[in-house]
Amino acid sequence: MHDGQPPVETDVLVVGGGPAGATAAGLLARQGFGVALLEKARFPRYHIGESLLPSLLPLLDLLGAREAVERRGFVRKSGAYYDWGGQEWALRFDGLDPGAPYSFQVVRADFDQVLLDHARDQGVLVHEETAVGAVDFEEGRARAAAWTTAGGRRGRTGFRHLVDASGRAGLLTARQLRTRRFHDAFRNVATWGYWRGAHPAPDVPEGAIRLHSLPDHGWFWAIPLHDGTLSVGLVTDRHSFARGRQALGGTDALYADRLAHTPGLARLLTGAERVTGLRVESDYSYVADRFCGPGWYAAGDAACFLDPLLSTGVHLGMHSGTLAAASIAAALRQDVGEAEAEAFYQGAYRHAYERLLVLVGAFYDIHQGREAHFRRAQRLSHRDQRPLRLHESFLNIVTGVEDLHDTRGDTVAHLFAALREPLAGHDRVGLGGHGASTMTPWPTGPDRAVAGLRLMLEPRLGLRPADG
Repeated sequence: MHDGQPPVETDVLVVGGGPAGATAAGLLARQGFGVALLEKARFPRYHIGESLLPSLLPLLDLLGAREAVERRGFVRKSGAYYDWGGQEWALRFDGLDPGAPYSFQVVRADFDQVLLDHARDQGVLVHEETAVGAVDFEEGRARAAAWTTAGGRRGRTGFRHLVDASGRAGLLTARQLRTRRFHDAFRNVATWGYWRGAHPAPDVPEGAIRLHSLPDHGWFWAIPLHDGTLSVGLVTDRHSFARGRQALGGTDALYADRLAHTPGLARLLTGAERVTGLRVESDYSYVADRFCGPGWYAAGDAACFLDPLLSTGVHLGMHSGTLAAASIAAALRQDVGEAEAEAFYQGAYRHAYERLLVLVGAFYDIHQGREAHFRRAQRLSHRDQRPLRLHESFLNIVTGVEDLHDTRGDTVAHLFAALREPLAGHDRVGLGGHGASTMTPWPTGPDRAVAGLRLMLEPRLGLRPADG
């Protein structure tokens, strides 16, 4: 259920039915709260972000959705292959985390449909083709949202809490509060299409994503999908994209030219056919000043989005959806005060994002071609570095660095150098192991508490004092 009239009142209103919204809604409904979800599209709908991380598995288990995802027949992703910065290596997930030895390569239209249908099964009132126009605030607190259906019906739904999971559109952060800012680094452009008839990649983990860096102009992804296609995308900085497209005569010509300069990937596509046109997205790394406020939480891409290099999009979406659900549940039960729950969410989600932000910067720092424009363009600026709590965010994952505050010179440079070293027991190349569960550990223990609170996953989802 339910595509009739949205309710006049609900405990929690979720705007957006992607992974962040479906996760938050499903978890809150499982806790017994009244949840309505408004989604402007009609699912299934196309979306990019097809390569998922092993951190997905425990989240699916928490939702009770793992079996439904497994039944869909997605490609099982057991690792990744890198042809990067003049080096080649394979990463196998079974060496990262025994509890999450694989993930999936998904057609997002299918994957997102599974999560949204599962939310319905948990009791969420889902209303598709229903767009939210504005959120009403009373005395600084979010109270209600105005909506319009595809058929032209209009209404207003009041709530105790709102989860803004509206994606890049950013209902609150981009449109209403206007607190979003783009990073100076990672102002890139992606262009991608789908191929049939690609050769299987030899000597790589089963179902692996392949990442190939170019000497001067970015990198390619290659993702095998269960419909028999291979998603192949080029990422480059926006200036190189504009110059290359003008010089070569268009986006298709630029894509073909860069592919010709990527021999490892070009060999796989010999004799293959691109069966779709090219899609383009740009400027997709940003962060909002605040991820929550009185009566509202921004989850997933509505709060922040990071360059797709390490496939963190769905991870951050579902991770934040879980944190938002726990914070809201704790506040609704009055286990903690609303201000305390908001401080926990802001800190926990911000820390998770910052860890991955700096890791992507570290990965780009070893991009092939030391003086290449692309490599320089991906460096975190001082404006981006200033708000990062590097020691707090990374001490637990950096091998051989006891206290980044005590180092001399550029702290970020020291961090980059440390991240090039592997975690104990991992291959020589790997940037700290590249496991999102390591990079963004759940704040469940007293030693990982945020704002004096820690996440409680059982016997019920919520928050508790760090020493409780």
